[in-house]
Amino acid sequence: MPTIKLDPTLEMYYEDDDYTDPWRKPETVVLHHGNAKSSRLWYAWVPLLARQYRVIRLDARGFGRSSVPPEGYQWSLSNFATDLARLLDHLKLDKVHLVGETVGGTIALQFAYEHPERLNSLAVCTSPYKFAGVASYVNNRNIVLQDGVEAWARRTASQRLEPGKSDPGHREWYIQQMGQTTQRVVLETLAYLSSQDLSPILPKIQTPTLVMVAKESQMNSAERSQGMAKLLPNAQLVEIEGASGYVQHSAPEKCVDAWREFVGRVAAGAVNPGRAATGSAPRRGR
Repeated sequence: MPTIKLDPTLEMYYEDDDYTDPWRKPETVVLHHGNAKSSRLWYAWVPLLARQYRVIRLDARGFGRSSVPPEGYQWSLSNFATDLARLLDHLKLDKVHLVGETVGGTIALQFAYEHPERLNSLAVCTSPYKFAGVASYVNNRNIVLQDGVEAWARRTASQRLEPGKSDPGHREWYIQQMGQTTQRVVLETLAYLSSQDLSPILPKIQTPTLVMVAKESQMNSAERSQGMAKLLPNAQLVEIEGASGYVQHSAPEKCVDAWREFVGRVAAGAVNPGRAATGSAPRRGR
């Protein structure tokens, strides 16, 4: 089982997929999951990426198959970013493309602020950057406290994979995956996150950044998506047509198409600092 002891209390689990031509040295993409999730949630992305890129998926501290920290651990976005930096050091990866979903994208933004030299590009999918003052984070914690993680995942499942627009089996699997997370971890991380606001640091992040949301999603609010893109000086916002819920799970193929086009523009020097662009996902085969 691929694990690495990153500090005395963290045995981190990760997946390493590389189906590129063996004589090439591919660039690496790191996929970071969100709260109460794990590397398993990226299952649809791996076959779309691993023929051209080395793909690393991690289980963050406290989640999936990684160690649950002892009581009293001080959760922070910075500590999550440090864990990721240590994993890259272990894998001898100097620079990577980083993709984060939901709170994994929030962590990725913190990582870009603290470790910009480690990134070729950044992408965030349905990710918040401002938690303070948002009642839903406090409400979610209350649900987890009273009824448990699976109950919270079930009550909020329609935000992630909208009924009538997704496979019921996919939604149930998603709920079961989230429900495996230790209740204390979710309570502590939700309590910590409810006070966070990344607005002051976003203008300082120079890494080329792709902000992806589903155009028809109830989570695609102007504050959550357009607000983030406007604060980031080197960002492109893509609202993916025909997608709903959490776009990274409802439309992985369209997300990867949009990401490939963005990375191509970054490589060509066509992403301009100081201007946030908006657009739709490219068609497959472009």
